[in-house]
Amino acid sequence: MRALIIGAGVAGPITAMALQRAGIESLVAEAHPRSDGGAGSYFTVSPNGLDALEAVDALRIAVAEGFPTRRNVMRNARGAVLGDLPLGTPLADGTPALTMKRSRLAANLVEEAERRGIPFRFGRRLTAVESGATGIIATFEDGSTESADLLIGADGVHSAVRRIVDPSAPAGRYVGLTNFGGITDAGAVPGLTLEPETWQFTFGRQAFFGAHATPGGDIVWFVNAPRDEIGREERQRTSDATWQAWLASLTDEDGGAVARVIRAGRLELAGDNTYDLGHVATWHRDRMIVIGDAAHAPAPSSGQGASMAMEDGVMLAMALRDAPSVDAAFSTFEAVRRERVEKIVAYGARSSSSKTPGRIGGLFRDAFMRVAFRYLITDRSLAWMYDHRIEWDRPFQDV
Repeated sequence: MRALIIGAGVAGPITAMALQRAGIESLVAEAHPRSDGGAGSYFTVSPNGLDALEAVDALRIAVAEGFPTRRNVMRNARGAVLGDLPLGTPLADGTPALTMKRSRLAANLVEEAERRGIPFRFGRRLTAVESGATGIIATFEDGSTESADLLIGADGVHSAVRRIVDPSAPAGRYVGLTNFGGITDAGAVPGLTLEPETWQFTFGRQAFFGAHATPGGDIVWFVNAPRDEIGREERQRTSDATWQAWLASLTDEDGGAVARVIRAGRLELAGDNTYDLGHVATWHRDRMIVIGDAAHAPAPSSGQGASMAMEDGVMLAMALRDAPSVDAAFSTFEAVRRERVEKIVAYGARSSSSKTPGRIGGLFRDAFMRVAFRYLITDRSLAWMYDHRIEWDRPFQDV
């Protein structure tokens, strides 16, 4: 059996390596040129995502690239603590959640998959697919074609495969937040000390801010700013200096050193619109299926987008390994995965809405969050999300 995977982000190479372990060949096609992993911002892979990496013997890549993150601490605009939440149970070997640059993780996973003999083709944008009972023929923008026994869309929230599988499928929903990421060199903000291995989140008056100290003392940070979507023209004509000054102005009224960290740093990601994708009625048709953000994209507030995509890739490979047919594998995969991933998408949507409540709403949010993080949102109540584990050697239908 041979699979064609569309998308070479995090999900694509993980899926390819899992398929290889299941005895299935694959080719990965990516619309964009190959990335060196330098652009982009930092994110955290929680233990359930790391467990999926471990299932394909790729955990060491994340460990080499990332640094530990054990807790999220939430503060209001005045700097008062609203909540303190651990990020799940570490893996059996003690590995906790890891923070790293997403683009570098993706680039390193591609290199590892290629080292294992999995071919990748960059700059090949999918335009059409002919799908039948026995296989698919994919056509790309340059006129080339590829045939395979099945096609897997791991091509993100704006998935071309999702539209091919179901032309009536929903598009990604803009959640009202733009995303910016940066880094501030060690010592650039005198007197500031951040707790190690911890994300510090600030629910500011006009924006949401997150900062994390690296082992070397630098500070990686991001800002979620509520506003209309940023279009291509605005993105092209706006300099990083202009964006940075605007972000700092949004946080000038907030406590702590938020604005100082932004002004002293440099942007690595600018003008990124944030989307989610809730209920997608049709995940598969004939020999085609979508996984990861192409099927269920949570808002970044969930911290689970990449981890869910990695879970998907490994578990789809298990389903294809064990099921009597491709159709049966796709149906079983959906039956097992849908409830979990849609629950996480809903959790992310609620978290995003708390970032933009307005000045009066912020007072109610702060009061509610103090209670919620003491009694409702706890490590035990979120164990279903962070502590999910994959048992590769079990029959898929028993997971």
